[in-house]
Amino acid sequence: MMDAVIKPLRSKLDKTEVPASEIEEAAVKPDQSRPSRDEAEQAVKTLLAYIGENPSREGLLDTPRRMVEAYDELFQGYHQCPAEVLNRTFGETAGYDDFVLIRDIEFHSHCEHHVMPFYGKAHIAYTPVDRVVGLSKIARLVDAFAHRLQTQEHLTAQIAAALDKVLQPRGVAVLLEAEHTCMSVRGIAKHGAKTVTSRFTGMFYDNPDEQNRFLHMVRGISAPFSGA
Repeated sequence: MMDAVIKPLRSKLDKTEVPASEIEEAAVKPDQSRPSRDEAEQAVKTLLAYIGENPSREGLLDTPRRMVEAYDELFQGYHQCPAEVLNRTFGETAGYDDFVLIRDIEFHSHCEHHVMPFYGKAHIAYTPVDRVVGLSKIARLVDAFAHRLQTQEHLTAQIAAALDKVLQPRGVAVLLEAEHTCMSVRGIAKHGAKTVTSRFTGMFYDNPDEQNRFLHMVRGISAPFSGA
């Protein structure tokens, strides 16, 4: 019998954080060398031939162009700077001191392992200090990260880290639930299975009551404010 290898738990202090460059810069740099559009379309033709298709048949003549255009749209997040998405805040909060929650932000992304879609909903809360950000900006932040090749775990961490770094709130809570087609369409083919990931910072990390209140509100169940 093979002995099981149990990895030691990491402490809070050595937890890997999201690099600042992933938040403060676009992933594609202005001087970055990239293949041309013609080269990208030729790569699509190669893949079509690989699966046994004839790239020259009528139905596929425009497929390379369409696919590259679709990639430009689906992966536009590489050209967006997450910090700039959150660059405008508002100070008229009338002393509001509870958290702000946006539920059911629909998103779609692509798994970096098989380049297959995964999609679902994001639930995000933050407790502001003096200033709040426009609600649409949080949805745009989700898209900026989701429109890249991703893992759901990394996507969750990036969203939380960007909100934490740019807004500097008292705490951030992020919960993502998604279906991955690399699991539901191929491989094990278990349609309907959902993956749930979460990340808490600040008061949400330190206070289990605030975590629970966030989770109750995400599920549509009202919970009393536990603060003074």
